[in-house]
Formats: sequence, structure tokens, C-alpha cells
Amino acid sequence: MTVQNNNDTIQETIHVIGGGLAGSEAAWQIANAGVHVVLHEMRPVRTTDAHRTDSLAELVCSNSFRSDDAANNAVGLLHAELRRLNSLIMRSADANQVPAGGALAVDRDGFSAAVSAALAAHPKIEIQREEIAGLPPADWQNVVIATGPLTSPALADAIRQLSGEDALAFFDAIAPIVHRDSINMDVAWFQSRYDKVGPGGNGADYLNCPMTREQYEAFVDALLAGEKTDFKEWETNTPYFDGCLPIEVMASRGRETLRHGPMKPVGLTNPRDPTVKPYAIVQLRQDNKLGTLYNIVGFQTKLKYGAQTDVLRMIPGLEKAEFARLGGLHRNTFLNSPKLLDPQLRLKAQPRLRFAGQMTGCEGYVESAGIGLLAGLFAAADAKQSSITPPPPTTALGALLGHITGGHIETIDAGPRSFQPMNINFGLFPPLASPPTKKPDGSRLRGNEKTVAKKQAISARALSDIDRWIADRLRTANAA
Repeated sequence: MTVQNNNDTIQETIHVIGGGLAGSEAAWQIANAGVHVVLHEMRPVRTTDAHRTDSLAELVCSNSFRSDDAANNAVGLLHAELRRLNSLIMRSADANQVPAGGALAVDRDGFSAAVSAALAAHPKIEIQREEIAGLPPADWQNVVIATGPLTSPALADAIRQLSGEDALAFFDAIAPIVHRDSINMDVAWFQSRYDKVGPGGNGADYLNCPMTREQYEAFVDALLAGEKTDFKEWETNTPYFDGCLPIEVMASRGRETLRHGPMKPVGLTNPRDPTVKPYAIVQLRQDNKLGTLYNIVGFQTKLKYGAQTDVLRMIPGLEKAEFARLGGLHRNTFLNSPKLLDPQLRLKAQPRLRFAGQMTGCEGYVESAGIGLLAGLFAAADAKQSSITPPPPTTALGALLGHITGGHIETIDAGPRSFQPMNINFGLFPPLASPPTKKPDGSRLRGNEKTVAKKQAISARALSDIDRWIADRLRTANAA
């Protein structure tokens, strides 16, 4: 399909399939490049096991975009790069943030509403509510597929047959959400870990529920004994993603695992008894702007609903908890991207198809949006018959793209399991040519100071390089 622009030249329409974070961001970037885009979203015509609304960019798991610290955290650095590139996802997140210590968390309904409204109002975007059951029509010559981990079976099967590869799969889990007024505030207290102040917060943004050793041991016993949701036959060999393990799986890996994960008691002091250090602590984070809902941080679970309620109410402060949503588990699928996709996210077997978001093997809201942004820029450049180089591998966007399209290519012959979903992290960045060894005063860096200085140097390099990349793109566009 083609459309005629104001200069009487013919330009193709780009089709984006999937209205999640990646698809929404891709459509936004394409439209802002001046290219007509049709955004296809199957909800509410066809629903999924995880979604509860028909809003675009619905957040089905946590409401957190994680750390917003651009100097010391890789995901915070990715936030900063996306903001520089006029990301709709980041703009909507910033406009709907709720207190969350050093993290950027959002009112999930307000966030989705903001994304949906912006896309609906854009003159270059057409939204069609329909399922694309199978491969897109042959006359769609520029397509971004961003259907996420819950791709409809018909489309997933068509992609699998076309690529000649089996899709890989992993489980992703959803944490429970509690009504704030059902939390016992005679037990729980507000405090961020190490009193850290984050965007929109004041250093006391999490609700903390302390446990003694005896309470923790009883909780772990109940967690391990609780009735779990049965696997379907086709799910039995599907691995979990280690960055989002259900709590019962963590507990099964060792009785102390939870105390070194979501229940770690460090950086927090119970104001009612500051001399006694809790053995473990459960944290809850605000989930909406009204502050009426709180999610239990890191408590993804596969427990059946009855067992969930019983076990979670063993947590001090949650004895009478009322749940707005209980935890759940769904199966995510992703491509063997280093083998199947080129450096601009096109399917090698059929380059008219470009992929974005979680199905490419990135993990996380912001990572999905970032790959959606790049897919949108690449697709728009193709439509305008211009060229665009990928962002440098020294940037967060470039490092993430490199992981997806080439980071594991050297081990791909070892089998599909050599490629696994990944959050953005400093391990994906090229090493510094000259790692810092001294402080500004000339004294030598020691211990953890070296790690901190290295992260800060990588972040500074990334922001400098992304600014240069953006400037080069603008210069090229103006020259054309």
C-alpha cells in the first residue's frame, strides 16, 4: 500500500502489528518521521490470558520502569537515551509517575491512556482493531511485527514456518497487587532502601513488612508446599527467565535465596524497633497515582489463587490483605534473533518483515520500547529510501541491539539455548579503552569505587555517543 505526500511523491505505508510498548513506540517514531503508519492491535477482537483492557501499551506485569539513575544504572541510561529521541513511552511514563524510591514507576492506567491518546491524535497514524492471523499480505512491503510474548497462535506458527526455526519460550510471571487500606500500618512502615530519593519520591516510597526468622521459615515452608498451577503438556520443558523467577521457584533453589533477592533486609530500619534487624523484609510499591493500590515487589508466583491468598497473608502487615489482582504466570515466546534477524531487525528469510520488542529477545518494558523505537526509525528510513546507521554499540540502544542481532552469533551453532532474553546491563557494553583508576583529587580508586567509576564512565561515554549519533542523523536529514 502506498500514499501520496504533499510533495506529490509516492511513499509506502508502514504496517505495525501489535499495540504494546514496542509497537506503540515504533508507530510513533514512524509517524514523526512523516510516514503514514497503520497500527494493528487485535484486542478487543481477540484477547490474551494476561491483558485486562484494550488499551494500547497496557502494562501487564509490574508498573515499574526500574532505575532512573542514568549515571550508575544501565536501565536509567536507556531511559535517558530514549528521552533524547522523543520516546512516547518515556514521555507518557514521566507524565504518570508515582513515588518509587530510585525507580521510575507509573500509574498503569494513566500511562496506557496517555500512550493511546497520543497515537489516536497523530494525523499520520491509523489504528485498526483486528487480528493479523498468519503472515501479513504480500503487498505490505514494510512491516514491523511487535506482537510481544503473547503473539496469536496463527501468526506465531506462520513466523515459525517462514523462519525454519522453532520459537524459543520462557515463562514470565505477574506479581500480586494489594489494596492499600487493607495493609496493617501498625506493622508496616514507609521507607526506601537506604532512604534513596527517586523521581517523584521522597525517600520513603515503599511499604516494608518485616519478618523474624521463625516467620520467614514458616513462610518458605508454606510457599514450597502451596498448590501450584499445573503446566500444560507443551509448557513442561519451557525454562524460566532468571530475571523474573516466581517466588516458589526461588525458594526451591535454597531456603536463603529469597533473603538475598526480593526479601533482602538491607538498607531498611524498622522505626518501631530500630535496634532489632528484621530477618527478612517484604516490600510493596505504589501501583497507581491515587496510592490505593500497592504491588508486592518481586513476588511473581505460580501458586493457585487459594494458596496465594493463604501464603501471602502470612506476611506480617498483610494478615487481612485484600487483593486487586493475584499473581499469575504466562508463556512468552521469542525468536532466535542473532540467527534470524539482520542488524536492522529484518527477517533474513523475508526482509519486508521487521521485528521489535520482547519477541526479539530483549526483556523489560523499556528495553522493548527501545527496540520498538529503533525498528520504527529503520522502517521509516526504508520507506523514505534513505539510510540510517544503527546507534553505536557504546550506547545503551546500540548495546541492546547488538545483543539481539549479533551478541551470541559466535555460539549459535551450540543450539538455540545459547541465546536467551536479556535486560539491558553494563555487561553488554564494549569495555572502556582506559578504565578510570583515580579520583578527581588524584588519589587511587579502591574496591567498589572502581566499579562505580567504571559504570559512570560507560554512561558518560554512551550519552556523548548517542548525542553525536542524533546530531549526525539530523545533519544527514537536513542535507537530503
